[in-house]
Amino acid sequence: MTGPARVSRRDVAQRRFRLPADLPAGACDGVRAGDGGAVLAAPTGTLAHPADDTRRYDAATWTSPPVATGFAVAEIVPSWAAETPDGCGIIVELRGWHDGAPATGWYALARWAADDEPFGRTSLPGQADADARVDADTLVVSGATVTGWQARVTLLRPGGSAATPVLRGLGAVASGPRPVLPVDAHRAAEGDRTGWGRVLDVPRYSQRLHGGAERRWGGGGDSWCSPTSVSMVLDHWGVGPTPDRYAWVVPTGPRPVVTHAARHCFDPAYGGAGNWAFNTAYAAGHGVDAFVTRLRSLAEAGEFVAAGVPLVISAAFRAGDVPGLDYDTRGHLMVLVGFTADGDPVLNDPYAPDDSGVRRTVDRHRLEAAWQSGSGGIAYVIRPPDVPLPPPPAQPNW
Repeated sequence: MTGPARVSRRDVAQRRFRLPADLPAGACDGVRAGDGGAVLAAPTGTLAHPADDTRRYDAATWTSPPVATGFAVAEIVPSWAAETPDGCGIIVELRGWHDGAPATGWYALARWAADDEPFGRTSLPGQADADARVDADTLVVSGATVTGWQARVTLLRPGGSAATPVLRGLGAVASGPRPVLPVDAHRAAEGDRTGWGRVLDVPRYSQRLHGGAERRWGGGGDSWCSPTSVSMVLDHWGVGPTPDRYAWVVPTGPRPVVTHAARHCFDPAYGGAGNWAFNTAYAAGHGVDAFVTRLRSLAEAGEFVAAGVPLVISAAFRAGDVPGLDYDTRGHLMVLVGFTADGDPVLNDPYAPDDSGVRRTVDRHRLEAAWQSGSGGIAYVIRPPDVPLPPPPAQPNW
């Protein structure tokens, strides 16, 4: 092959706020700096639980400053890191911004807690108007002109409780229209080989081992690509859940850490465990830095591999589109663990009958087309805080 495929220029920009350090940049309403994040200090009101109006919650909010992107935005995907003890939870909202003023109303992207009970965890479908709509984990801009975004998080605790959520981080990746990338995409310069010849030692887990009897949380193993991929990366870093945290998995099955992840990433409104933000929020609960972004190309992904950071990527394809991935999928998560010396991607693809079939090497250009056209280059970045990220590009998307 003559070199890696390169996606034609696409606008992608990501911004993250780390709390409590960035609290003063936004607006605090009943929120203050606490140990490791923003905490609920003085409730500014009460809210009823959407599923049970007899359950009341004390509420406070932190609103980020507007984030200008410098381009027309088509989609925005949020990420967050939070702790939600004792029945607490958070609500994450986004709105578009343009020309110094809000360009849309607020849209709720998630009602979230680390555990599925008692507060619950769900995306909030059915929100759509002439300006934008919510598509599970993504705010899709339709009629409005949007050149920036703003986020708001409501911290909630049971009425009268002394407990508090802890919001440790919040961010979003905004992007322009998704590319249509043909298999014969423009190729990069011969010297652009960052990450080539490096394969990271990520454990290999098959999602399909969890099929059959295990049908909870979105249909069992055949649909658990995302939590299985996240489990591989967490265990690569040595921070996966300990046995006391998955002791409830009975029978234990082939790999209880994957069942643990599937339960704690599950989105009942979506009907599966593939909500992008829920997966990175789950990972962040293990002490790592985790967020969703969009990468423009496998050349950018190579920067992460060179830095020692595996990526979870989302692609869509039909059998035959990417030789070696001989099945149909409207959206599938895999771990990019490295590249051959010739630049072809090396994957841990969880859609294998058993662990021995997880490692696969595929054609660079065909995978890039399936990744960029399928999800717009979605990637989960999961790494310990002491492992540096590669330097970001001029238009930073990490």
